[in-house]
Amino acid sequence: MSEEKQTSRSGDSGAGRFLPVLLLFFVGSGCAALIYEIVWFQLLQLVIGSSAVSLGVLLGTFMGGMCLGSVVLPRIVSANRHPLRVYAGLELAIGVLGILVLLLVPQVARLYVAGAGHGFTGILLRGVVCAGCLLPPTILMGATLPAMARWVEATPHGISWLGFFYGGNIAGAVFGCLLAGFYLLRVHDMATATYVAAAINGAVALGALAFAALARYERDQSFASRSSRREEAHSLKSEIRNPKSEVDQSLLTSAATSTPDSSETGSAADTAASWPVYVAIALSGFCALGAEVIWTRLLSLLLGGTVYTFSIILAVFLVGLGIGSSVGSILARETVRARLAVGGCQLLLAAATAWTAYMLANSLPNWPIKPALSTNPWIGFQLDLARCFWAVLPPTLLWGASFPLALAAVASRGRDPGRLVGGVYAANTVGAILGAIGASVGLIPWIGTQHSQQVLMGISVVAAVLVLTPLLWARRNNASEAEGPAHSALRTPHSAPGQTVPTMFGRISGSLALLFAGVLAAWLIWHVPKVPWGLVAYGRNLAIQDEVSKPLYLGEGMNSSVAVTESSGQVRNFHVSGKIEASTEPQDMRLQRMLGHIPALFHPQPKSVLIVGCGAGVTAGSFIVHPGIEKIVICEIEPLIPKVVAQYFGKENYNVVKDPRVKIVYDDARHYVLTTAEKFDIITSDPIHPWVKGAATLYTKEYFELCKRHLNPGGLVTQWVPLYESRMDVVKSEIATFFEVFPHGTIWSNDLGGEGYDVVLLGQSDPIKINVDELDRRLEHHEAVSQSLGEVGFKSTVSLLATYGGQGPDLKPWLKDAEINQDRNLRLQYLAGLGLNASEGWSIFEQMIVHRKFPENLFIFSASQREALRAALEGKDSQ
Repeated sequence: MSEEKQTSRSGDSGAGRFLPVLLLFFVGSGCAALIYEIVWFQLLQLVIGSSAVSLGVLLGTFMGGMCLGSVVLPRIVSANRHPLRVYAGLELAIGVLGILVLLLVPQVARLYVAGAGHGFTGILLRGVVCAGCLLPPTILMGATLPAMARWVEATPHGISWLGFFYGGNIAGAVFGCLLAGFYLLRVHDMATATYVAAAINGAVALGALAFAALARYERDQSFASRSSRREEAHSLKSEIRNPKSEVDQSLLTSAATSTPDSSETGSAADTAASWPVYVAIALSGFCALGAEVIWTRLLSLLLGGTVYTFSIILAVFLVGLGIGSSVGSILARETVRARLAVGGCQLLLAAATAWTAYMLANSLPNWPIKPALSTNPWIGFQLDLARCFWAVLPPTLLWGASFPLALAAVASRGRDPGRLVGGVYAANTVGAILGAIGASVGLIPWIGTQHSQQVLMGISVVAAVLVLTPLLWARRNNASEAEGPAHSALRTPHSAPGQTVPTMFGRISGSLALLFAGVLAAWLIWHVPKVPWGLVAYGRNLAIQDEVSKPLYLGEGMNSSVAVTESSGQVRNFHVSGKIEASTEPQDMRLQRMLGHIPALFHPQPKSVLIVGCGAGVTAGSFIVHPGIEKIVICEIEPLIPKVVAQYFGKENYNVVKDPRVKIVYDDARHYVLTTAEKFDIITSDPIHPWVKGAATLYTKEYFELCKRHLNPGGLVTQWVPLYESRMDVVKSEIATFFEVFPHGTIWSNDLGGEGYDVVLLGQSDPIKINVDELDRRLEHHEAVSQSLGEVGFKSTVSLLATYGGQGPDLKPWLKDAEINQDRNLRLQYLAGLGLNASEGWSIFEQMIVHRKFPENLFIFSASQREALRAALEGKDSQ
């Protein structure tokens, strides 16, 4: 090739010197994109809920927009336009739309609530909301890589830079993920995070415009015209057919990777030969996102499902993709056997997936780690990061390498790089969408995480076979056969770009090697280990469990993994998210009954009840024995819990799920309260711990205001607040937020021997008056209620009222520095995530009751009742 032709490559021309700078632009773009993604997911979950269906719709819309952008832009934006200016325009528009999403979602929420429902129409409406909010900015995000692709040439050398751009984008995404999860949202709020992302978009856009003024762009810089390609190809063939011509290997390689009659979209032969690569990269995307869903489920059990854990997992996944993409870009630059490399990556992915499955099931759960040894969360994060890297890095490296190698495998000189990148990116993204939704909504609840991983390994093998088989059995055309074996390296119409036609020996040996790899993969698939029941039951504390329990049930549902166990003392435990959420232990039974009986007794005539979170069903069952109750609605996000788990606690919950007064709604509880038109006499919430990602939405000021609006006159709300596995600032935030909405609210303690365990918050619109004589009469006439309370230690009215722990006005001095948990910041999940190893329950309870005053204004009682209650409270204080 002439010197003039060599300098036409972007990587070698004057324009090529700007490529490292463009790489930095993609780092900034990726950083902003991940900040937006985290903010938008958090923002829209408040509207459409956080169930698996809602998250699937949300993720599908987000990635679908990026797919559309990658395909559409090269077809509507002329290749003659300066790529840097197009890129700058996209970045500016993303920043503007990012801010608009932040501002418009509250308005969209109002419209959504007016027509929201359940079933297929509800899912459809959630999709419409997500599409309206996310498609415009995500389409532009997906268009950035194809736009910049036109700066390079569609050759292995140029394509390698596209791989580096992709890797730089991922590197920025890693930083954005950590910046948002560990700083912007922990310290500030969603608005601040959005403005930071928009500022990054603006800086990248201004930088791109500045360099556009310095770098002259002509279409020929990016890819040669059709006529010049045809002339070059005919010239090369002429030289090759001349026996006296000295043809070096680089010329043969160039001929093998060019197509004389290709158009900007490639020749028909190229297209026909490339479809296995497009299918393979789509299957690779399916496996990557499917595995991410599966492994996030398992790692969140192992590490504790905090918001920080999810940020760490996502960051490690992205780091692996970024490193793999960089390595794949180097390989694509140096070799013409890109298809062989793509197929090899898919085969290796079967083994790498087996590695991760083994690590998550048989290795990491048995590491001798006691989380509570350090209450410093940042030390714990280091350990979590190391464990994630150890388990997840190998397969992510291979998925990352597959993308640039796939680009190189379908590239040929003269193709529009924008369309080339858009096509491969779209195929990968479509696969990723199907993988993410399919794994969460389909595979895991249908066949479990073990078999889901086996399916993904099998798909990787199929992808490898699709790519490698054509390489083994490619045919020569007549001309090349007549010319002899010396010219068999030239690509034929039946072989892929960069593919050499193998000899018969090569075909046989290659087939045997592929067969051996398939057999090995089948062996690995067969031996994927089961998820140990102890991991689902005890999660991060599995290695330090001393008591031997017997598993009664293990289930992996659409939204969470659950287990039921029985200890040697005949105590049954309900486990979710790797921790005990309910049990028949005396202290747990006491708390669950308090959540039901306190509002049912304090309300003069309760008829309708909403239960947020089914759990073991004991709280919901507490209302069964109250004769005036006519309707009980249980809202539960995980279908396995009411359908299966509650059955194991039938005696304790009075078989509540079979009672004709009970209606079960399978949805995110906040979404149900937001969208229902019903009102209730009692709303009681027994959610999961606030450090679990997503649970903080059931502790916000806006959520409590929703509950308040859905109360009938005189209605009551109860809310569980744990003191264990928590810190002072966390508990203060929970209580202060509740009292912001219910200023006359009260606290009722479930303490053990004077030490704090957990509390029940009771709220109402107006100051409540509790008539002790009326309580005595109701307990006397309703033997079932009296018996239910007696089973958990409340033998009299006074013993129940002695759990009084304070009320809003008295606790104001203690709560003056508390942070209010609001929708715009979800501060609680970040505070609670830092304190799950804390053991401050006793200290928190002690400081809280210091501010407790005898509640003269709360009760209507006789002098004897007053003295009995005073004695009971003072007796507890002296313990």
